Amino acid sequence: MSHEKQPLPRPEKFSILRSLWSRSRVEALEDAEAGRSITMPVERTLPPLQQVLRRLAMALLVLALTTLLVWVDRDGYNDNADGAVDLLDAAYYATVTLSTTGYGDITPVSDAARLTNILVITPLRVLFLIILVGTTLEVLTERTRQQVRVHRWRSRMRDHVVVVGYGTKGRHAVESLLGQGTAKDHIVVVDPLRKAVEAASSDGLVAVLGDATRTDTLRKAELQTAARVIVAPQRDDTAALVTLTARQLNKRAALVVAVREDENVPLIRQSGADTVVTSSSSAGRLLGMSVASPHVADTLEDLMTHGSGLDLVERAVTEDEVGRSPRDCSDLVVAVVRRKKVLDHTAPEAAALQLGDRVISIRQGLPRS
Repeated sequence: MSHEKQPLPRPEKFSILRSLWSRSRVEALEDAEAGRSITMPVERTLPPLQQVLRRLAMALLVLALTTLLVWVDRDGYNDNADGAVDLLDAAYYATVTLSTTGYGDITPVSDAARLTNILVITPLRVLFLIILVGTTLEVLTERTRQQVRVHRWRSRMRDHVVVVGYGTKGRHAVESLLGQGTAKDHIVVVDPLRKAVEAASSDGLVAVLGDATRTDTLRKAELQTAARVIVAPQRDDTAALVTLTARQLNKRAALVVAVREDENVPLIRQSGADTVVTSSSSAGRLLGMSVASPHVADTLEDLMTHGSGLDLVERAVTEDEVGRSPRDCSDLVVAVVRRKKVLDHTAPEAAALQLGDRVISIRQGLPRS
């Protein structure tokens, strides 16, 4: 009796705050690997000059606050030059203290002044130094921010769409998903090429760099919680392996696969695909139709391009439509889906719509903005 090797259970998801404070060795290794392979969408950042001016303003604010504290408690300080501390002396003392120079010519002598130095001015000195070494801090902050973003994304991602392959087919599939209302933060791209991953990130998508035939790569894309999976690699053998791996990880997701050759369709279906699209034969049929009837080909292209004019959509039957004929619907119904079986709108079984049916119809699409 053969036993399949079961994948190791994934550690329970943990909160962002706890992950920044304490992590187990397994969690640390998983985070490090995820940080290297998961690319988050590009964020808008300030230009370098604005960042420098922002740090300078923060440093001046800390300096002004320290000067004010010293001047308010000026009676608790002694100036070796004249014994009195004015506003200029307070600013001088704040400057040399925050820069840790500390010449000792102005010193706190009262208990209140010394307590203020311990509890307030010393933390301000540390903050001032942090601002001065902002370049190093920026690197550390970026790493922490990346870790927080990855944690937040992994903990919230549910019922999303995983697109394997960000070539021509994958990009157009994403465009169609966006046109149908799918949010960008609910689409995850998986591709073995760094260039494709960077392109997906530039388009505002989360992207995972890695081989999609490997279970650990698909786990990084949270495929086990995805609702839909689109497999569009360059090679049919890769599509078969990705389909097998994806179906093993997720039994319920709708799995759509693109292949080049018709002879590979039965293999892909046996691997677990719900829908298989043959790109080469579909393109050939469209070419032949364009020669025979260019207007029909243009109409089909219009139907397949969401938001360009006419849209081919699938929707649920409304309560008002139950018991009525498909011809009585407000949009043009071409097929009825009943218990996963597609019926022609002229079929006798589809003469009266039932509750739970879905219809495939043609409607006027909204123009793209």
